[in-house]
Amino acid sequence: MKLEMENWKEYPIESLFHIDRGKALTTENKAIYAGKVPCINGAAENNGVFCFLDRKVEEIGFVLHKAPALSMSRVGNAGKTFVQPEDFYVADNAFCLTLRESSSIYVYQFISTALNLEMFRYSYGRTIAIEKYRKMFIKLPARENGEPDYGWMECFIKSLHYKRIHTSVSRIEKEIHPSEWGEYALGELFRFEKGKRLVKADMIPGSVNYLGAIRENNGVREKIETDYFWEPNCITVNYNGSVGEAFYQAEPFWASDDVNVLYAKEFWTLNKYNALFIITVIKANRYRFSYGRKWTLEKMKETVLRLPRKEDGMPDFVYMEEYIRSLPYSDRI
Repeated sequence: MKLEMENWKEYPIESLFHIDRGKALTTENKAIYAGKVPCINGAAENNGVFCFLDRKVEEIGFVLHKAPALSMSRVGNAGKTFVQPEDFYVADNAFCLTLRESSSIYVYQFISTALNLEMFRYSYGRTIAIEKYRKMFIKLPARENGEPDYGWMECFIKSLHYKRIHTSVSRIEKEIHPSEWGEYALGELFRFEKGKRLVKADMIPGSVNYLGAIRENNGVREKIETDYFWEPNCITVNYNGSVGEAFYQAEPFWASDDVNVLYAKEFWTLNKYNALFIITVIKANRYRFSYGRKWTLEKMKETVLRLPRKEDGMPDFVYMEEYIRSLPYSDRI
């Protein structure tokens, strides 16, 4: 099936969904009511799940939402939408969106993709107010009578095919012991360069990656023509927009002014394997700069990471590389 948008129509969100805001969950209640039902908050990973609760939590006002449905972050990673395949609770940093017309999980998967394409509207620390969100629009396939074509959406998702990826690496051979790691400031390990602003009017379509402050596509927003570019074999980190998203760059690129470029200092050599290890640790620190906080150049240089270390106290970059190489599918990198 082809995805042609000629017959699509815009619909007010409130005309399609019942929208329910979550309830605040204290640390104390999170422990008291620990259980097996997923609770969704404003996280961008793990399908939005940040804890599991017992049904007794309904005694303090939590509502069990029936699957399938959508959850959406309203702050932090505002606009991030997930399909929830199991019944769930919602904490106060998220909404639950349930279609007014009973629909399959395939329909929710289609609409979730459409909603996630609108995340840019809520970047730079913006939050989503429920009343304003009800009045917003989403563009979806429409039937001849003007109603959303849920049947077509379901058929489209079912028509998608994938090719199974195979790996020759079948098991993890290296253990990992974070308690034995050392602490290192990013400024000790990397030489920093700041991205450079390029306005839309000056962009010419071409073959060089243009990096923006986004969380997908390895940070590549588009391809441009330019004689000026940053050399590859480095890590790029967003300090604005999708703050803390980090990527390894294997090709020449242009970095926008919302991106910092990190090159290894002379005493060690960066490669795609130890870079992926370090990127994972960098991303684990991005929560410090959510809710619209900027990870400025100076703050980034001072940020301390915990990394494997050798007996002499230096970072163990060889171990980091070998660990990534030991993971299943590392042969596909």
